[in-house]
Amino acid sequence: MRAGILAPTPPCVDLVTEDAFEDFTLHVEFRYPAGSNSGVYLRGRYEVQIQDDAGKALDPLRLGGVYGFLTPSVDAGRAAGEWQTLDVILVGRRITVVLNGTTIIDGQEIPGITGGALDSDESAPGPIMLQGDHGPIEFRSLALRRPGA
Repeated sequence: MRAGILAPTPPCVDLVTEDAFEDFTLHVEFRYPAGSNSGVYLRGRYEVQIQDDAGKALDPLRLGGVYGFLTPSVDAGRAAGEWQTLDVILVGRRITVVLNGTTIIDGQEIPGITGGALDSDESAPGPIMLQGDHGPIEFRSLALRRPGA
């Protein structure tokens, strides 16, 4: 960590919260170099993809997608090296993803756990995990809010 920036650089391990969460709103700011790849795991089970692929064809493996399941509706990614914002609302298995102020997934149901999940118990609360072993990435301004908080 330097000057308020969390910068896991491979080879390293994933960062996992000690607390577990059910429904929440998560705000993350991130930046990566060209070609990098990472992700944010919600409840340790559902990966929202972070990778350098702005301008590429949309599919569920792209920036802001729920890995392997839900495809962003638009390409809202910025170029590598720029700070970006990711806001996620997770209620049960319904997810809304807002990337750089644009809603790219709107209240869709996640059909199951994504690859790399910490466990498969979808009925239990789980941690937030920042993937740290795929490519360099910087995080800042992480905030999680539970309903009613």
